[in-house]
Amino acid sequence: AYRGSESVVRLLLERGAEVNAQGGYYGNALQAAACCDNESIVRLLLERGA
Repeated sequence: AYRGSESVVRLLLERGAEVNAQGGYYGNALQAAACCDNESIVRLLLERGA
């Protein structure tokens, strides 16, 4: 999410990654995407329950 790779985020979610997993520098994927202005990933994560 931090690097803005929507296709990777989508693939991880399709393969069962936990959308609200905690960890790393930003805390979770939604915070990482928001911090880096990755709007499409923020929308995707919110659609998936973040």
